Amino acid sequence: MTGPSIIYTYTDEAPALATFSLLPVVQAYASTAGVTLETRDISLAGRIIASFPERLAPEQRIGDALAELGEMTADPYANIIKLPNISASVPQLKAAIAELQQKGYDLPDHPDDPKTAEERDVRARYDRVKGSAVNPVLREGNSDRRAPASVKNYARTHPHRMGAWSADSKTNVVHMPADDFRSTEKSAVVQREQTLRIELVDAQGRTTVLRDKVRVKDGEVVDAAVMRVDSLRAFLSNQVARAKGEGVLFSVHLKATMMKVSDPIIFGHAVRAFFPKTFARYGETLHAAGLSPNDGLGAILKGIESLPEKSEIQACIEAEMAEGPKLAMVDSDRGITNLHVPSDVIVDASMPAMIRQSGHMWGPDGKEADTLAVIPDSSYAGIYQVVIDDCRAHGAFDPATMGSVPNVGLMAQAAEEYGSHDKTFEIASAGTVRVVDAAGNAVLEQPVAIGDIFRMCQTKDVAVRDWVRLAVSRARASGDPAVFWLDQDRPHDANLIAKVRQCLPEHDLTGLRIEIMSPVKATALSLERIRRGENTISVTGNVLRDYLTDLFPIMELGTSAKMLSVVPLLAGGGLFETGAGGSAPRHVQQLLKENYLRWDSLGEFLALAASFEFFAEKTGNKRAQVLASTLDKATETLLNENKSPARKLGSIDNRGSHFYLALYWARELAAQTADAELARAFVPVAARLNDSEQTITQELLAVQGSSCDIGGYYRPDSKKAEDVMRPSRTFNETIATLGSGVASAAAD
Repeated sequence: MTGPSIIYTYTDEAPALATFSLLPVVQAYASTAGVTLETRDISLAGRIIASFPERLAPEQRIGDALAELGEMTADPYANIIKLPNISASVPQLKAAIAELQQKGYDLPDHPDDPKTAEERDVRARYDRVKGSAVNPVLREGNSDRRAPASVKNYARTHPHRMGAWSADSKTNVVHMPADDFRSTEKSAVVQREQTLRIELVDAQGRTTVLRDKVRVKDGEVVDAAVMRVDSLRAFLSNQVARAKGEGVLFSVHLKATMMKVSDPIIFGHAVRAFFPKTFARYGETLHAAGLSPNDGLGAILKGIESLPEKSEIQACIEAEMAEGPKLAMVDSDRGITNLHVPSDVIVDASMPAMIRQSGHMWGPDGKEADTLAVIPDSSYAGIYQVVIDDCRAHGAFDPATMGSVPNVGLMAQAAEEYGSHDKTFEIASAGTVRVVDAAGNAVLEQPVAIGDIFRMCQTKDVAVRDWVRLAVSRARASGDPAVFWLDQDRPHDANLIAKVRQCLPEHDLTGLRIEIMSPVKATALSLERIRRGENTISVTGNVLRDYLTDLFPIMELGTSAKMLSVVPLLAGGGLFETGAGGSAPRHVQQLLKENYLRWDSLGEFLALAASFEFFAEKTGNKRAQVLASTLDKATETLLNENKSPARKLGSIDNRGSHFYLALYWARELAAQTADAELARAFVPVAARLNDSEQTITQELLAVQGSSCDIGGYYRPDSKKAEDVMRPSRTFNETIATLGSGVASAAAD
């Protein structure tokens, strides 16, 4: 990178395909202002390829873009636009590996049970790729997520559909009453910079080092918690019986992507609990065949195809499906259940979708039904029950009148990365897990049994201080009350509360309303206020940040992808995330089948405007500010003119929305008075796009209705993907006329 540039990340699935269409437009417009947009490949496939350079041909090798961007976050001029990426579960990781192998990449298989040093090395490399591998590297700052005024105004004037609620709804959330992460948590504040070690001391006094050299800083909060497997199994079995007794759907809501170590294991226990006879009779057979419930029912059904016992196992599974409660479905038409794939039902997206849909999920019969939502850990399950109880009592929320709950989230320097990293373990022998200092003194201890899940996490003092600063700044800028969602009765939260109370007096709090409440009470307050049309800033830890920036936006806006997500980096740079809507695998499936992509790039538009504005502030490039302000206006016009992607074939899709953004943006640039030369450059572009509107839309619509080939799912062929995503020759030729003769005066 030569001089300040904007880094636009290439990721996965629908956002990656949209990039083929949108980025050429943005690069052309930005070039007129002397702003360069570079790309970095942080896709799942790209990260896999970068992990094994020694096995690949020179032309196949790519650099480690994620590591490069991680270093870049320490640059005060860093300006990174981060699109949603796959947080890979093991089945997704294996599928990506298989696709790359078919494309000629000499990659090793994923070793489920590594035995040799080579297999352990391969497994360690893949472990660094799976789950939430990207976010902890890039998020060297805390999160500021909110709905821009234009988006909120549009939602109020064009409210999305909310399902009606009945006072008789039997939908509920259930969590473990004890022996989960919340109830076993222990927390301590480290007093000096040092190195800790996590070790397991078994019943015979033998010590196994689980993790060596955990570096901590002065004032850092460290936690250790255990989910006890015997209690988990009993709890899950009880919930299967409860769902059957109450006549409701059974569903499990976890985060097997972000919490890549703990939650797939918990998911596997849920699969076992639903099919106890199958695993009692055939568990050893399945294990010998390399089939794990952690990978989901779908992987088991696929894996037994080659087994001699296939018919018996399949019959047993079908019998237990018939005997048990009805399972919530991911896709009832295709028979994809809640237990098929661990990454299919992600709690932060699935719970608000259920709440928006009258508290219903889809059953095997293709109809909506009340649901028992099983969220085993009690840390935050209660917030969803509060929302369900509120809807049962007062009915569905009204997007036309409801207020907002923006979020300031604690996530800098991998704060509260629970269950997703190298400090989470499935315990192999009974004993005690100890977190000890260099002298061998125990900082934290947890008794454990075989199969228990132990996790430790860290939250650095500098991250907490910046979090408090950001919360006060947002409260001051918005005039809205800010509530820290912290529970005094939880050890980790108690330590954070002490730090928050120490930091708050360092800021001017005059006229501000800042409170500290438990998550359950904070949820109730926020709901009470949004029903009155009032806004309340939620100031939360990392996991709640993830949950709430889906929960409230999905109720308010219909999607979390319309949020503006800014991460002011600790070093002074900026990370701009394009919403919280995931990477939309179903959208890709529809594109391949019908050549129709309904991914909404609104999050990209919002992030780009914020990125251009930040670029202008950092570099003094006045034209970048013009790009930002005109893009904001163009985005508002796009919303008001209803040019976002529709859901129905034959309407404009993602590519059509990019054309209309380009049209409205060119109009705004041509009409603005801040830079006459820049305006003159866009007058002919705006005119040509305007005159060619019918031709361009016809060219875009003409390709719909038949299948298309992008040359791969996890690693599309660039040429094929570009051809599919840029089918309008007229549009492409118009955009190509930009970029000459204007940018030289950009920074004058």
